[in-house]
This record gives sequence, C-alpha cells and structure tokens, in this order.
Amino acid sequence: MSIDAQTGAQTQNGQNAQSSLGTAAARNLATTTKTVPQMQGITSRWLLRMLPWVQVSGGAYRVNRRLTYTVGDGRVTFVQTGSDVRVIPDELRELALLREFEDADVLSALAQQFEQREFRPGEILVEAGQPADQVFLVAHGKVTRLGSGKYGEQVVLGVLADGDHFGEHSLAAADGEWDFTVKATTRATVLVLPRSAFQTLADQHAALREHVRRYHCDDHGPTNQRGEADILLSSGHVGEPALPQTFVDYELSPREYELSVAQTVLRVHSRVADLYNQPMDQMEQQLRLTIEALRERQEHELINNAEFGLLNNADYGQRIQTHSGPPTPDDLDELLSRRRNSRLFLAHPRAIAAFGRECSSRGIYPDSVEVQGHMVPSWRGVPIFPCNKIPITEQGTSSIIVMRTGEDSQGVVGLHQTGIPDEYQPSLSVRFMGIDEKAVISYLVSAYYSAAVLVPDALGVLENVEISRHA
Repeated sequence: MSIDAQTGAQTQNGQNAQSSLGTAAARNLATTTKTVPQMQGITSRWLLRMLPWVQVSGGAYRVNRRLTYTVGDGRVTFVQTGSDVRVIPDELRELALLREFEDADVLSALAQQFEQREFRPGEILVEAGQPADQVFLVAHGKVTRLGSGKYGEQVVLGVLADGDHFGEHSLAAADGEWDFTVKATTRATVLVLPRSAFQTLADQHAALREHVRRYHCDDHGPTNQRGEADILLSSGHVGEPALPQTFVDYELSPREYELSVAQTVLRVHSRVADLYNQPMDQMEQQLRLTIEALRERQEHELINNAEFGLLNNADYGQRIQTHSGPPTPDDLDELLSRRRNSRLFLAHPRAIAAFGRECSSRGIYPDSVEVQGHMVPSWRGVPIFPCNKIPITEQGTSSIIVMRTGEDSQGVVGLHQTGIPDEYQPSLSVRFMGIDEKAVISYLVSAYYSAAVLVPDALGVLENVEISRHA
C-alpha cells in the first residue's frame, strides 16, 4: 500500500482505493420512490366525457319518432372481381323505385343489365338539358353535381362518391331532362342502366311491371321536407274558414337500443394479493389498468360498432364528401349547416392536423375554446376533439364526425345503467368469481353501454377525408 502524492488517497497495487460507501451499496438500504404502473394505451376519451349519459333502467332504450316515409336513399354495395365491378342484386332495393320489390330473380336479371363505364377526371357523365334516360351507380371514385346560379354561373350542388347513385327516377319517367351536370372529380368507375333496358325487363316480368304501377299510384299523403307525415295547419286566414283536421302519426316499429357489454376476467394469485401490497395495492393497480382498457374498448365500440356505432348509424343524407380531398373550412361549414346547435366535432389527430394545414394555407387561424380546463381547437366556436378510434383506411382517408347532443336537443346520447350489482364505477361492475384450486382469485369486470341517435340530423359525417400530406 502507498500514498498518492497528489490526492493523498491510499492506493494498493497502483489503483485508487475506495474511501467511502458507494451508491450501489447504499441503495440496498434506501427506500425507492416508484410510480404506479404506466399504460401507453390510455387516451383522452373525449367522446365518453362529452356524451350526456341517459339511465336505461330496463336494459333497452326505445326511440319513438314521427312516422317517416322511407324513399330508398341509401348506399349501394358492389362486388369486384379483378377490374370487373357488379352491383349486388339485393342492393338495388336502395333505389326509390325498387324499395319494396321482393323478386330476387328479377333483381338479378336487372343487375346484369348494368354497363360498367370508366371516366377520367374532368369528364362529363351527364349534362344539364340532355334527356334523362339512365340511372348511374357510383362504384368507385368521386363525381360532382353542378348547376347554374342565379346569374348563369356554375355552382357546386354536391359531391357523390362510392355507393351513391343518381337518376333513378328516370327509370319510370319518360321524356325527362337532366337539371344538373355531373362531372368526374377523380377517376371514377360507374355502372349505368338505360331506361330502355329497364323497360324491356318490365315488359317481360309482370311482377316488376305491377310494382312500377303501384309505385306511381301509391300516395302516402303530404310530407314535410324531412319525409315525415305532415301536420296540417292553417295560418293567415280571415273570417271563419273550415280549419284542417290533423293528427300526429308515429312509427309503428320504433328502434330499440339494447345495452352492449365489454367484459374480461381479471386473475390475481392469492399470494400476490396477500404479500405484495406495499406501497401499492396490487389488486387496485391491476383493476385500474383493466378498467382503462375496458373504457378504451367502450369508446371504440361507440364509434365503430356495427349496430350502434356512430359511423355506422349516421343517416346517408347526413354523410357528405370532401370537395377536394383534404378537410377544408368549406367542408366543415357544410357539416355545420346541416344541423342546428352542433356541440362537437370528433376527428382523428391526423385529420385535425390535415385541417390545420388547409387553414394555414388559406391564412386562417382557428380559435381555441376551453373545455373542462383544456384548450381545444375549434371551428365556428364548435370544439374539435381528437379521437384515435376513428379508423384510417389503407388509402390514407378518414372521417370527421359532428353531432348535437342531449335528449332535450333531440341529439346523440350515451346509454348506461347505474346501480347494478357490485358496481365499481357508473355502469361498470367488478364481481368476485371465486378462488380456483391453484389459489388464483378471479374477478369478472363488466362495462355496459350503448349510444342512440334520436333524430337523423343530430349526427353528420364528413367521409373520405384525405389526411396524407401531398408530395
């Protein structure tokens, strides 16, 4: 052993000797400060926070509406084999003329009469003033309806995309003319049925011919602009005229929403639950993360579920297409114009970024609003909340949802049931299932929920929103 001349520390074999307790050894006696288990999958879940939740005591929620005469304005579905596209025969019932036609053989024969056509961007499909003697089904792509303004200028009447159709009334009405022009915005694949082919098939099949006759003769009575049975009123009259007599008719088979469920079985070994609870309770942390996952699944289902999900329950009349691809202020303005008292937008974070780019390119800087202590971007005073549960397609397109909420506003409401057995959170229960022969404790964790759209215009969707940055 020797003394280092500069430091004074003792050295042995030419190396400095440790003169105090090292930190690695000291940690053996120290108390470590820990965080609770972290989870990357937790999001803001704005939809769950902003929906008004309605107590559904009986497990089902019935939405009663005024009687509405359905006119067959849905989307048509196609099947594709290579480059060949054909319409599914049963989907032809989405056309107003064929709404209640049941003969599958005739529908199959009719589907075979459609001719597939391809259109380039800018190419005209139909022109105003020309004979309207064909029905068009848009299988793929986007087309724009154009009309004339007050002073003869060309104006955009609307955008049609995959599954949309136009011209179906020309099948049964002779000598009509197009009162608008349709031009392809992108490359478009369209199926076309001439009236002559339809008439030939009707001449061969008495069932189709009789159905067309009944369609023309059927009179549901007066309706309002929403298709509801009209309430007859009189106003502005003088004297003592006979007042109209009326009543408010209801739907005979109103829709009922049953509560859905998301469940899992949480399993914890009794030895872990007994011995390893300091400084954090193991069961509490296991349960906390399990509930977070259930709530994430709940929001996903409220957006995407085939039965009650918002994307699947938006009325086709409330679905619009973007004018140019990316989400623009014009697109969001059109969404807002289709309903009163819109409360919120929901969009994927990448769709919000795409909207921000469009605003910046126009020199527009949207305001932010404060919601529950958070600053949230908005448009026209309506907050735009991020929601990563809204899907993005392989082609880089998404959707933007806008809604009016609450029963008092005839909007969108969330459905749940509180007061259930073993309730841990509102409409979420944690039920002890027992201990098995391996000393593993099991708990059934269940969340019950659904959503309802009270009237069609409470919910709108901007579809085919391009979110990728153009090269």
